[in-house]
Amino acid sequence: MDTVLSARPEAIDPIEETARQAPALIRYLGEGSFVTRRYVSQGAEINTGTYTDHAVVVRDGMPIRDHFTLDTHGFMLGRHQSAVRDFHDRADVDAHYLAEVEALVARMCGADRVAAQGWMIRTSADLSARAQEKVANYQHNGGIQPPAGEAHVDYNRPTARRAAQRMHDQRFADRPGYARAICFSLWRTFSPGPQDWPLAVCDGRSVGQAETASNTLFVVDEFPVGDALTAPVPGEEDMIAATIFRYSPAHRWWYFANMAADDVLLFKFNDSDESVTWRCPHTAFHDSSLPDTQIRSSIEVRCIAYFD
Repeated sequence: MDTVLSARPEAIDPIEETARQAPALIRYLGEGSFVTRRYVSQGAEINTGTYTDHAVVVRDGMPIRDHFTLDTHGFMLGRHQSAVRDFHDRADVDAHYLAEVEALVARMCGADRVAAQGWMIRTSADLSARAQEKVANYQHNGGIQPPAGEAHVDYNRPTARRAAQRMHDQRFADRPGYARAICFSLWRTFSPGPQDWPLAVCDGRSVGQAETASNTLFVVDEFPVGDALTAPVPGEEDMIAATIFRYSPAHRWWYFANMAADDVLLFKFNDSDESVTWRCPHTAFHDSSLPDTQIRSSIEVRCIAYFD
């Protein structure tokens, strides 16, 4: 049985209704039955299935930034000054940032320990030339990709459970088990604002299970074509998969306009405690509400927080 906390009108704090609203197009999975997969390679990503853009409003949470909490909304905004001087310097990021994120996420959510899994830069700059470069043994970590193109959560339930156990076994084998695990993304921009394609996050209380589907991840050197995109793959049900969403007018979208380099957005992929808001759909959108927007460059780190 899926636990869904509904953001009914009576459950919404009146302060949220004072927020500035930006028009947006959010891409959702269309109605119907599809083989849903996400293929990623260097500088490019494609999804199978049929997707449709829906006009929505995205509320600007920056003026009320301290209002949002993880267990109510599924996301929160914090502040953190990184020692990384250049986020495009892979050695600098590897040397400093993952440890910073682990300490920061533990502080923000109160976890007993945190394990960072890897990082990715995303940019709205033109990556077409990079995507055409031949790669061998592409690894979906520590690279540069375009912004997310559709409403999604990076893990479905089985993927989250497996990831939590695997990372705990790898990093904390000498510790006893955990009572609760939260799979997170820690996201920040490092380009000047306002960003042209900022990240939107959806109040997890407004999302229902009927709107969801799983989206299997395939990391490839070259994209398959034609029928090969959806041909049967043995064991696909046990592969890493995200959750994607169909449109609902109940979804309440937020963003934080003009984020600075010291602003960090923490949001849930999956919380093993489903008595609270336990996931946060998210996607990029084109912000046409502000003048003089700039190309977005951001870095995200997947991590898992454990509670004894």
